[in-house]
Amino acid sequence: MTIIATIVVLGVLIFVHELGHFAAAKSVGIEVQRFSIGLGPRVWGFTRGETEYVLSAIPLGGYVKMGGMDDEVMERVEGGAVSDEPRVPGPRDFDGKPIWARAWVISAGVIMNMLFAFAAYTFVVGWWGIPHAETTQLGLVQESILPEGTEALTDLTIGSWVTEVGGEPVEHWGEVQQALLTAPTGPTTVVTRDPAASVTIQVPADAEARRLLASALQSWTDPVIGVVAPSSPAERGGLESGDRILAVDGVAITNWWDFQALVRDRLELGTTLSIERDGRRLERIVTPAESVADDPATGEEIRVGAIGVTPFADQVFERVGWGQAVVYGWDQTVYITGVIVGFLRDLVTGGISPRSMGSIVTIGEASGQAASLGMDSFLSFMALFSINLAVLNLLPIPILDGGHLLFLAIEAVRGRALSVEQRLRWSNVGFLIIMGIMVWALGNDMLRLFGL
Repeated sequence: MTIIATIVVLGVLIFVHELGHFAAAKSVGIEVQRFSIGLGPRVWGFTRGETEYVLSAIPLGGYVKMGGMDDEVMERVEGGAVSDEPRVPGPRDFDGKPIWARAWVISAGVIMNMLFAFAAYTFVVGWWGIPHAETTQLGLVQESILPEGTEALTDLTIGSWVTEVGGEPVEHWGEVQQALLTAPTGPTTVVTRDPAASVTIQVPADAEARRLLASALQSWTDPVIGVVAPSSPAERGGLESGDRILAVDGVAITNWWDFQALVRDRLELGTTLSIERDGRRLERIVTPAESVADDPATGEEIRVGAIGVTPFADQVFERVGWGQAVVYGWDQTVYITGVIVGFLRDLVTGGISPRSMGSIVTIGEASGQAASLGMDSFLSFMALFSINLAVLNLLPIPILDGGHLLFLAIEAVRGRALSVEQRLRWSNVGFLIIMGIMVWALGNDMLRLFGL
């Protein structure tokens, strides 16, 4: 399952990226000599028209070879020679086109990856629906973000079951949140059972205040681990999917929110977790790594502990129209892009340890885990990874798309392109940087596999 899932993820997303370059090149009349999935020596292929379509030996990327595009690094990978002789660009050569056309071709791969993510998120919601917790059991009330007039919600007992909001019965948590978001402005009653209680709150008119009200209440989630992130403190500490958390440093745990709160407060501290696995009580020691979160009260970024796990939760899917699915797909694409950009920022500034980086091994494990959870989870993972590829490709490192765009920006400012020798020199530097990152990431995975 893991191997097949990895091949599908890499194959599809590399194809989507290179298809963007290919289609953009054709749209501005550039000759496309080769469309390759994979790098290095050719394994299989065929020629149609002016273009050779091939599968290459190293499945860690791909490329579109265009007439007149001085991709010296790729020539060297393929064992070809690089000429420094001046040349006159032809009408269908890449370097014979205006800067805007070349920028369009270089950017198209990233654009296609982002469009794929948007389409995948939209399709998942449009086909399956928006996932919600199946329960109506109350798990958390975040008092710090409750709007004025709704403070009475803190009187509700954690673990009780919400049965009505504004006189309307609710059957799953999505209906609880929707009722709070759409209730008429003014007094609204929230009713629970086990224990029976009823509180009246003043629903605000402001849309942002309503959003805070709905997000302040979280459903009950059992402290059972669903997914363990590869290379995470949890995996290094020996935690597994299906483990039930019983205690954190001797403090008994009743639901996931208790567990999360205790871990957040134990940043970089060795923490003993008591767990139940297959009917046995075990202890595991993990050290929460530094993570960035938004303070629910102020919205400011704060540093908290995290071990890289998500809970197992029974879900139901609320069917929505395709118009709402499009909005959801866009919002999710923007949100995940921000998360990935923030991760890279923290990686550079030291907010996140370089040990968090993973290689093809990590990608494979994550692909396998996502595939095991169902097609909706697998497509969502592919969307996330597609955004990751897009953001990474925009880094201003020569041989990446961002590096080529940087060369074009320099050409636009100085009025002439960098010389072949200059581009080759910087491309070699970029190649070394990328190889160094790949070796580091692979080393992290190897150390993790050996428990280090």
